Amino acid sequence: MKAIQVHEFGGPEVLKLEEAPDPTPGPGQVVVQIHAAGVNPVDTYVRAGRHAVRPPLPYTPGMDAAGVIESVGEGVARVKPGDRVYVAGTISGAYAEKALCAETQVHALAERVSFEQGAAVGVPYATAYRGLFQRANAKPGEVVLIHGASGGVGIAAVQLARAAGLTVIGTGGTEKGRRVAAEQGAHHVLDHHSVDYLDQIKSLTSGRGVDLILEMLANVNLAKDLGLLAKQGRVVVIGNRGTIEIDPRAAMGKDASIVGMSLFNASPAELASVHAALVAGLENGTLRPVVGQKIPLAEAARAHEAVIEPGAYGKIVLMP
Repeated sequence: MKAIQVHEFGGPEVLKLEEAPDPTPGPGQVVVQIHAAGVNPVDTYVRAGRHAVRPPLPYTPGMDAAGVIESVGEGVARVKPGDRVYVAGTISGAYAEKALCAETQVHALAERVSFEQGAAVGVPYATAYRGLFQRANAKPGEVVLIHGASGGVGIAAVQLARAAGLTVIGTGGTEKGRRVAAEQGAHHVLDHHSVDYLDQIKSLTSGRGVDLILEMLANVNLAKDLGLLAKQGRVVVIGNRGTIEIDPRAAMGKDASIVGMSLFNASPAELASVHAALVAGLENGTLRPVVGQKIPLAEAARAHEAVIEPGAYGKIVLMP
């Protein structure tokens, strides 16, 4: 099979399309024929060697994909050859024509969902679900502010929050991105480049503030977030690219919480719960992944450049 291989940590140019042995499933494992692979910002951090997870070299990047079960190992009962699945984590890497996965890493993909959309599910939707419901305990009737509501995690969060009965305020840096967020269910969408967007948020909540903030760039926004919270409000830090100085009194006066979140910390039971919800949402049409770009597998380097550019919307997927 063909697969992207990384022989040294570095820039996008280290992503090389090469021949690799076809995987064979062992007990409790499956092989998926990949129709589309998802590209996440975290993939670029791992490739550059700047992430806590440093796979042994050489390795094939990618955690998200969708395709068809090709073969199964001994003891596998949840899926069979020919089943459509989305992949949330792999053993061998997703940027390839085939991927070796644990049985627990593949999940039923509804017929209404394309393979490209399926490749957009794993990290973005699991991150959004875990942030909203497992870390912040979001409840119907609350108001949530989603920074970067046009990105992969942002769109997932908009759809999940809207379906759960929250009032959704999203922000986006481009007109196209704001339109996408509104189309996906955000009640209000604001331009975070606007000088008065913080005042607009306060106005939308009649001065009360928001109950919950999903923060994709904490080093820029966290201090301002604390000023936007209602009493007992929570900020979930999903993304960050540096340090920031905050005034703890802004949290003390509101009994507010700043909660960190990493999908890598989720327990097997938490992940099983997350994906049970996501499978159901895909089946009933509540969840509708948005694909922003489709790029050939051989051009994975271009995809890694695109996924961290400001103003990107939807999910970037690689096509084997």
